[in-house]
Amino acid sequence: MSASATPPIDPASAAHRPAGHPPVRSGRLGVLLMNLGTPEATTYWPMRRYLKEFLSDRRVIETSRLVWWPLLNGIILSTRPSRKGRDYATIWNNELDEGPLKTITRSQAEQLAASLRETAGDRIVVDWSMRYGFPRTKDRIEALLAEGCDRILLVPLYPQYCAATSATACDQAFRALMDMRWQPAVRVAPPYHDDPVYIDAIVSSMRQELAKLTFEPEVILVSFHGIPEEYLKKGDPYYCHCHKTWRLMREAFGWPEERFRMSFQSRFGPDEWLKPYTDETVKELAASGVKRMAIVAPGFSADCLETLEELNGENRHYFEGGGGEHFAYLPCLNDSPEGMRVIRTVVERELQGWI
Repeated sequence: MSASATPPIDPASAAHRPAGHPPVRSGRLGVLLMNLGTPEATTYWPMRRYLKEFLSDRRVIETSRLVWWPLLNGIILSTRPSRKGRDYATIWNNELDEGPLKTITRSQAEQLAASLRETAGDRIVVDWSMRYGFPRTKDRIEALLAEGCDRILLVPLYPQYCAATSATACDQAFRALMDMRWQPAVRVAPPYHDDPVYIDAIVSSMRQELAKLTFEPEVILVSFHGIPEEYLKKGDPYYCHCHKTWRLMREAFGWPEERFRMSFQSRFGPDEWLKPYTDETVKELAASGVKRMAIVAPGFSADCLETLEELNGENRHYFEGGGGEHFAYLPCLNDSPEGMRVIRTVVERELQGWI
């Protein structure tokens, strides 16, 4: 992408505007990386605020409000914040006093900005936001507009589309646009679950991490975040996207299905969720005599509570407690060269025609 090859989107300047016209910045492109979110602290009240916002989202919990609201406000928000706060404390970035998801997403945005600046100059402004917590999507869209961005690319950092992740991130952006008199032109980057660049990056990263181990896993478990089965029946494509990602990864590795397994983690509540469940699969592997395993979570663009505490902590405990001897968690792509290659590929492709 060359900044000099394409003229400015809006060549108008103050000299062409009538006297007294309010100052307007325009002609730049905005890129907004959007991720899930993280609490502002691990103590009770910050955790409660975060969980309330998250669990009040109708995209996440589709149960009738008549049933869900008393449960959420009467039981869950009284007991869960303290427990989840202790979990977050085990992975907290104490140096920056923030969750790792925030640290990594910020770095992804900064690296993307620096990379695009090399070819597009200052025409592209990169920012980042969280669906729940801070920085808020509305604030960052307004900041992009203040920078003169009259075209904005929204990039949900979820390889596999799900209404409870990708859609709700876009909902939040669209709600912000509803309050604006002068809306920017907007595009939404599509899911990239089967993009060859993404698959290659995941497999390459896994091979690098496996090469560091002192053992060869008998089984690699590919764990995706779960959703209620009911969401699949309603038409959510998430399961199909996850299954295709897993299949393409397995084919790239060349391993048989019994050694390259797939599962779903983080179920919540009494309903049936997508199966097989990660925790039950890990326990089953240990009980069957598997002594060496690795686990990877390609559905997460950045490490967070569900990977660092749930997979590398809780499920490691299940495996080793059940007789397993060697367990390895393989990190997400994060802000690694492989991870940034995926993000830049998606962004450059979706900016075609704008630059």
